[in-house]
Amino acid sequence: MLTPNGTRPGFWCECWTQDLAEEQRPALRASFDAYSPPQADRWVAVALRTISPALDPEASDDAWVWLYQGRIATRHALLHGEPCEVAVTHETTRITWTIRPVLFLPLAHRQGAELPACAYDFKPHASD
Repeated sequence: MLTPNGTRPGFWCECWTQDLAEEQRPALRASFDAYSPPQADRWVAVALRTISPALDPEASDDAWVWLYQGRIATRHALLHGEPCEVAVTHETTRITWTIRPVLFLPLAHRQGAELPACAYDFKPHASD
């Protein structure tokens, strides 16, 4: 749903990892733009279900606790426009998913726009 000023409400989702033993700064591993609370928490749920078999028993348990119980609280918070975080620690690696409400700005598109002359100079190379 577009707002009168052309923005679209949604959620910015990120996945971060951090090696706790090395005291490194968190590293961004993935991001995702969601347009509804279900889409946002589903992104985290799919990731957790995918990696849970490879996690140590405690981290796997934490993942499944969120999937069965914490996910409800996350969805509730997102429906109320609140940011959320889900984290599990596997051995010395902390994996954190963040979800925060945002307004997506409309992007310019090429239809109906006059392109600069250099845009027509590009000729793709034939592959061998």
